[in-house]
Amino acid sequence: MESIRINGKDFVPYISNDKIIAAVDKVAAELNNDFFGSGVTPVILCVLNGSIIFCGHLMPRLKFSCELASIRLKSYEGTKSTGDVKEVIGLDIDLSGRTVIIVEDIVDTGATIESLVSQLKEKGAVDVRICTFSLKTDVYKRNIKIDYMGMEIANKFIVGWGLDYDQMGRQLADIYILKDQLE
Repeated sequence: MESIRINGKDFVPYISNDKIIAAVDKVAAELNNDFFGSGVTPVILCVLNGSIIFCGHLMPRLKFSCELASIRLKSYEGTKSTGDVKEVIGLDIDLSGRTVIIVEDIVDTGATIESLVSQLKEKGAVDVRICTFSLKTDVYKRNIKIDYMGMEIANKFIVGWGLDYDQMGRQLADIYILKDQLE
């Protein structure tokens, strides 16, 4: 992996695609362990745009019946979370009495997760589980359990494999970190 430049900022390699795929396999195994043969048909809720690649890799590894839905939320501008969660594209599925597995690319402060869990319960979901590719444990201080996690990462700004910097870089197969945040 070589360093790259996106919108005037330099990024360097951080997590290789091999490590990413191993994390996806781990999460899929945990989900299969919990839901295969359970009789529950959960709704897999892909939080757009960032988790689309994670969800796309995860879905073919699932060995249980499930339904796929998506919602688009926005809380980032540039390299910082605004703390304000905006619903851009809403959910169009009845969740009454359903189990929902939220699939996120990254959880940092938890503001998005907290807001979304509340909304899903208001819509009738009886069980909401959190599945994230990555978790910034240094800044996550919410009381909502992260049920499935691919990997823990430092509180650094990353791009690639679905994660973006001002909508750019999502297509990268590996994950990069801002060069000036490299330790």
